[in-house]
Amino acid sequence: MEYMEKEMDRKRKRTWIIYILIGVSFLVGMAQFVFGGILDKVALSVGVSVATAGQLTTAYSLAHAFGTPAFIMATTKMDRRRQLLIGLTVLFLGMVLTFALPGFTSLMLSRVLLGVGSGIFNVCAFTIVAELAPPGRQARSLANLAMGISSALVFGVPLARVVANVYDWRVIFWGTGLLTLLSIFAVSRSLPPIKGGDATPVPLSKQLALLKKPKISVALGVSFFMFISYSIVSTYITPFLTSTMSMNEGGISTILFGLGLASLVGAKLGGFMADKAGVTRTLATGMTIQAVALFLISLFSGSMVLAIPLILVWSVGAWICGPMLGLNLVSLAPEAAGILLSLNGTFIMLGFAGGAAIGGIALSSLPIIAITWIGAASVAFAAVTFVLIYSLTHSRG
Repeated sequence: MEYMEKEMDRKRKRTWIIYILIGVSFLVGMAQFVFGGILDKVALSVGVSVATAGQLTTAYSLAHAFGTPAFIMATTKMDRRRQLLIGLTVLFLGMVLTFALPGFTSLMLSRVLLGVGSGIFNVCAFTIVAELAPPGRQARSLANLAMGISSALVFGVPLARVVANVYDWRVIFWGTGLLTLLSIFAVSRSLPPIKGGDATPVPLSKQLALLKKPKISVALGVSFFMFISYSIVSTYITPFLTSTMSMNEGGISTILFGLGLASLVGAKLGGFMADKAGVTRTLATGMTIQAVALFLISLFSGSMVLAIPLILVWSVGAWICGPMLGLNLVSLAPEAAGILLSLNGTFIMLGFAGGAAIGGIALSSLPIIAITWIGAASVAFAAVTFVLIYSLTHSRG
């Protein structure tokens, strides 16, 4: 009886830790996505153009893409709990810097810290949840962890727009900073030491060798170009809505909420389609939906009745593909799943960075509708390349 009580207590503690990490993942999602909903207000407050403010996404994404693997490889044998606490501390410092110091330069530095801290948290939380989840429930627990991040799109970003409209936008980071600080204390008290990896870090040469395989290099290229498209549109979606449709604050918040719901619908639909028709067809379909939707948005941007549903359809198409990109890579080389998922995350973040940078350059000389042209071209290129290369390699066996 005493043994059963101890086992039940241990299971409750593990469940509590998983719930804490899911809650923190919402804060991480806010750190990544929130500027897409308040970019115009951020630009106004620091005295820069919207195009320049968009480079804050570039800084975040590059820091995430390069800082995270560098930290993980340098601390591969460090206790996972310590790694996680370091990541949360960096995240907290980034949030403090966001609201404590004025000016665009300090804001850029804060995005670098947030990018690195978020990346460290994602890697560590994924590993810890996979280890702590009960047998047979790992996939569900990891899905819930991902849902914590995506819920920031559904609830956090629209709420941030409302808060930024009533108060200063930095109030958002006061709140998330306080919650992150509380999370640090909660994790330090509840999470036991978890042994780090014993394996030697995978050499960069071995990771790069995988790029010589056509299907893998094409799959990573698809991730890159698809997220260039997604980043261009998502980063500048708020100024796009205000300038092309003269939408008021209530309308913008509603659309942001709708985009969040569309992301959930797309992710669920992508999983269903992959089970029924296969990952390859699902990716091709999702990218085609994005390209067609963005092309039609460019034609009907002046009509709210047509443009808004098309924007939601675009979001569904993007999130049909998102979770499937990693699954497609793992299916190509299951023996190198960890390396491929790490590479895929890096290429996705490079796509985010490239999209924000390209969008900023375009907006300096082109009308804002150009983000739909470039987005459509980027994802169409990814789709055509993916289908052609897959067909050629498949035909050769």
